[in-house]
Amino acid sequence: NKLQLFFGFIAGLIFGFLLQKGGVTDYNVIIGQLLLEDYTVVKIMLSAVITGMIGIHLLKSLKLVKLHPKPGSIITSVLGGLIFGCGFAILGYCPGTVAGAAGQGYLDALLGGVVGIILGTWLFANIYSKIKSNLLSWGSFKPLTLPELFKINPWVAVVPVAILLVMILLLIETAGW
Repeated sequence: NKLQLFFGFIAGLIFGFLLQKGGVTDYNVIIGQLLLEDYTVVKIMLSAVITGMIGIHLLKSLKLVKLHPKPGSIITSVLGGLIFGCGFAILGYCPGTVAGAAGQGYLDALLGGVVGIILGTWLFANIYSKIKSNLLSWGSFKPLTLPELFKINPWVAVVPVAILLVMILLLIETAGW
């Protein structure tokens, strides 16, 4: 749907702009986070999780969106985490911040990050059919959300988690991190 693509593009531009304004497209901020010296990334991510969690569940409650969780597996989660972690540790950017940094003209993000994402995507697309049935299905799990798993109203999970995350943000801020 072209309208969905348009809204996705606009949301991506806004997301990238906010990442840049928040300072997390700066390599030194990200390295500072990895060294546990600068908590800007954690603050922005926790704020985004709180906002997204409440926003999505509000839209769902108003029947404006439907959630479509996907099934997964232990092996895909572990492999994906390892690949993500290696790329993050080597380059100093995650996919969101690498796009923002490339948009700002940082050559390390453009050449290492964007080119790496394209090559990694191409490689995965070419080997997926060979590994999907045997390797990637190990430890499969159903596409359940926590409220579905525990058979509770989503807000019974969303509100306490949001409060907990706000408390963590306040702790980080109070500690001067």
